[in-house]
Amino acid sequence: MRLGVNIDHVATVRQARRGQFPDPVEAALLCEKAGADSIVCHLREDRRHIQDQDVRRLRRSIATRLNLEMSIAPGIVKAALAVKPDQVTFVPERRQELTTEGGLDVRKLAPRLRPLIGRFHRAGISVSLFVDPVARQIAAACDVGAPIIELHTGRYANAKTARAKMRELIALQDAARQGRALGLRVAAGHGLDYDNARPIARLRDIEELNIGFSIISRALWVGLPRAVKAMLARITPVTR
Repeated sequence: MRLGVNIDHVATVRQARRGQFPDPVEAALLCEKAGADSIVCHLREDRRHIQDQDVRRLRRSIATRLNLEMSIAPGIVKAALAVKPDQVTFVPERRQELTTEGGLDVRKLAPRLRPLIGRFHRAGISVSLFVDPVARQIAAACDVGAPIIELHTGRYANAKTARAKMRELIALQDAARQGRALGLRVAAGHGLDYDNARPIARLRDIEELNIGFSIISRALWVGLPRAVKAMLARITPVTR
């Protein structure tokens, strides 16, 4: 099980004062040294945390994969193609939301996604689609030519009862199995923390978890390297 660490909220703290610190690039390097397999960041249209220069510096500085979360807005597409991250993950985006609230409606957006995915692939950039664990959306992701999906785990993470959590876990298991059967690589993320990540890591058809907020929050108390290593300890013994 690979771990991608999202460093957005290091930039959130920095932007509170519009200063230079804490530096998300420095945070990314610490995550790498602690064992992270990739670095994730989201360049939002409103630039509320990660800035364009952060993405450029990350591209130059890190040794692992750079996974850029992004909308399909033309300005963001242009910025991503200029930087050339290893991977982009297309996510829905609303200005009013605090964080991403759900998966892409791939079926509805297929006419826009299909040529866009081709454009990124021609540039040597892999594409992932952030989708809810719904069969028709996973099938649509395959149809538009995406090689990777990231399953939205928000409903699982926010489930209030054990029964509801198990129902969402089964939905994720079924979705991951469908994705693999279609030849897709399957990742998962959103709302995962030190208490709820392990059951997702046990799902055999998921190969990567992308986790940010809980790791950055834990780092306030124990430091970033220890926070990353603690998450790795939660998820890697399951499959390694």
